Amino acid sequence: MTVRTRYAPSPTGALHIGNVRSGLFAYLFARHNHGAFILRIDDTDELRSTAESLEEILESLRWLGVEWDEGPPDRKYFQSSRFDRYREGALKLLREAKAYPCYCSAEELDAMRKAAEREHRKPGYDGRCRDRTALADLQTVELPDKKAGRNYTIRFRSPREGATVVDDLIKGPAVFENTELDDLIIFRSDGVPTYNFATVLDDFDFGITHVVRGDDHLPNTPRQMQIFYALGLTPPAYAHLPMVMGADGQKLSKRHGATSVFAYRDLGYFPEALLNYLVRLGWSHGDQEIFSLSEMFEYFDFASCGKSAGIFNAEKLLWINFHYMKELPVERIARDVKPFIAKKGWTIPGDDAWLEQMIATLRERAKTLVELVEFASFYLNDEITIDPKAAAKFLKPEIAEALGAVAAELDALGDDFSEAAIQAAFERVLARFNLKLGQLAQPVRVALTGGTVSPGIYEVIAVLGRARTVARLRAAITLATGGT
Repeated sequence: MTVRTRYAPSPTGALHIGNVRSGLFAYLFARHNHGAFILRIDDTDELRSTAESLEEILESLRWLGVEWDEGPPDRKYFQSSRFDRYREGALKLLREAKAYPCYCSAEELDAMRKAAEREHRKPGYDGRCRDRTALADLQTVELPDKKAGRNYTIRFRSPREGATVVDDLIKGPAVFENTELDDLIIFRSDGVPTYNFATVLDDFDFGITHVVRGDDHLPNTPRQMQIFYALGLTPPAYAHLPMVMGADGQKLSKRHGATSVFAYRDLGYFPEALLNYLVRLGWSHGDQEIFSLSEMFEYFDFASCGKSAGIFNAEKLLWINFHYMKELPVERIARDVKPFIAKKGWTIPGDDAWLEQMIATLRERAKTLVELVEFASFYLNDEITIDPKAAAKFLKPEIAEALGAVAAELDALGDDFSEAAIQAAFERVLARFNLKLGQLAQPVRVALTGGTVSPGIYEVIAVLGRARTVARLRAAITLATGGT
């Protein structure tokens, strides 16, 4: 059997990281088993589905490196293109008396719900329309169409006896008494199929062998299995992942911080870091924390998935991103950081080699690309703002002569502006004025960066270059001596 998994997001908003984790696990399971990963778009909600949301979903998956074998742009993988198939399936169930029209009004359904609440019963449809239509008449019942006056729904005739067993690949067997499962709606009065019905036909038609999703869908699974059986089809295997929760134990939401894939992209996270974090949120392989995508393909299985909820830890994600900041090739970071520099309205005062040299001085400090750009402000802008407290402490009149000597020594280096040459120039000034390195380096740091914290002073000078360094030193001398 060739393994075929699917991911079926709805284009009604941003791609949520809790949701995309299910797609990631489905993707990894397919790749581990040399199978196929199918991307299906559940867009039956015409009012809320948008082209913008669809594009964000597709771009989010591409950014993460998740590649689908079948799916968009092929329209057959959009539920909105499959309504004829859903109508065909619903009519089959009607003709075989496995579904029936329900004429209950919204007021009647609300009264049922309130009665169940008063009597402390599980809310559900009481089946009052189950035998309202004679079996012979079901042969001619048409599907709902408000414009044609067919203002009713179609309900699935659930079995009243026995139990439905979900042999879950992660959680183990789960038994659902059929008496607890009411007759769910499979076609709404507006003529649109419900999720639980449409997904059954999709999973069968696309040959899905394994459905991987969050355990909030577990209550839907016995209902979907019953529809499979009623249609004479074999259900796929199911694997339900524990939910992703916030640190407070509540379902992950915006109050816990950024939750969409694009939000983390825009915060300056690497796709490898987010992917790595999500795969470890409910799965493990020994004590290993960092995985390449090929290692995920090799190691992933359901046996190593946890059965309890995953707790989203923003600090852990930041730590993983910091790991990639230090380990990814500097050329890659240079490519990725350019849009963040442009977003600030800044230009890069050098070529790619200069940008890579700049990044090399900051990658051990910055945890995200946004932070990298913030730390690089003094490299990218000549209009730096010197912290008044730092200036008062380090840019005093008595250091002005030494700063002038440093400027002269560095200016005399010409094209040999290596860190070694810069260090030698500093040492000559230190010897001449009988200063320790810190006594000179800190005023120079304030003059060049505007503050007291930066990479090594020789690195900073080498990246800034001779002309920019000398100009900033001379401006600092003017400040130190009371000039303007």
